[in-house]
Amino acid sequence: MSEVSLVTKVETIDQDKKKKLILSLMLDGVGYLSYIIPFIGEFSDIIWAPIAGLILKSMYKGSVGTVGGIIAFIEEAIPGLDFIPTFTLTWLYTYVWKKKKK
Repeated sequence: MSEVSLVTKVETIDQDKKKKLILSLMLDGVGYLSYIIPFIGEFSDIIWAPIAGLILKSMYKGSVGTVGGIIAFIEEAIPGLDFIPTFTLTWLYTYVWKKKKK
């Protein structure tokens, strides 16, 4: 692999990480929207919970995506747990905490 292609690959990975972080923050924000409308907002979680789970599963491959998707679904489906930023925590696990273990 040439030095130029290696630099290009690193830049692409960095861009992907930044896009996923921004998307994670936005999707966690969508989860917080149910707090704006008391009582009615909790019903919106019935619709948002499976969507959030599927989105998170598709954003991250393997067991991280599967487990994260299940946690996102549960967190959104159970009233009162919407404050947990599941998407952002998954990003942190993938790109910060998991990286330190290696």
